[in-house]
Amino acid sequence: MSLETLANVLAEAEKKNYAVGAFNANNLEIVQAIVGAAEKQNSPVIVQASQGAIKYAGLEQITAMVRTAAMAASVPVVLHLDHGTDFDQVMRCICAGFTSVMIDASAFLLEENIARVRKVVEVARAVGVSVEAELGRISGTEEHVSVSKKEAFFTDPDEATRFVEETGVDALAVSIGTAHGPYKGEPKLDLERLAKIKAQVTVPIVLHGASGVPDAAIRAAIQRGVRKINIDTDLRQTFTARMREVMAEKPSEYDPRKILGPAREVLQQAVEKKMVLFGSSGQA
Repeated sequence: MSLETLANVLAEAEKKNYAVGAFNANNLEIVQAIVGAAEKQNSPVIVQASQGAIKYAGLEQITAMVRTAAMAASVPVVLHLDHGTDFDQVMRCICAGFTSVMIDASAFLLEENIARVRKVVEVARAVGVSVEAELGRISGTEEHVSVSKKEAFFTDPDEATRFVEETGVDALAVSIGTAHGPYKGEPKLDLERLAKIKAQVTVPIVLHGASGVPDAAIRAAIQRGVRKINIDTDLRQTFTARMREVMAEKPSEYDPRKILGPAREVLQQAVEKKMVLFGSSGQA
């Protein structure tokens, strides 16, 4: 199956009231685990590459890995740029074959955010690529994007209406209490705010920083309209924890396949659990 667009995948999720997991990938084993989980669960899936992942693995390499996995898969796979902050970077990803991009101009005031997002939408729409954007600022660090608690603020429902109408985005990432990176306490989501946003916008809503959010809160967010859920920190912690275990159990092991292989297996299991939680299992 060829790569699918974010707009098409989220349209199906909107119809059936489930969310699609968006999982960040940095290397071959992680890509294999994510797509393998989607196949096992018969679930649509979004494979994300951040600017940091692209710098680490290479744009062409990331694109080729995900495209190859998608071609061999029987489920819809989206290749998505996560937190693209630079117009040129976004354009390079579109040219490379990404089927979806996020332009994150949330660091700017509303007018400038709208202008920067609209510029990307105009180009992306012409070539059939979906666009996600963010309104409000989510605290924490996600690769090249770092927001302190002082700088963070929640999404205003009225601004969200204007933002969606004037930009033409396909999906809207909102700030309702999640954070990027590991949580020090239990996050409290502003579900009432989420419900108001959902009632006022016409596009699927995206929840960033969902690693570490309690399952009950995730389910409540999906009930209130979240259709794309980003998971990164959970993947990194699961993958590296298993690697450490293998190396502790077998300190003389030098074959990377015997270290990375077990990590890939537990990562796939973790992704499958998320798909069941999000309600996307069996929906491909």
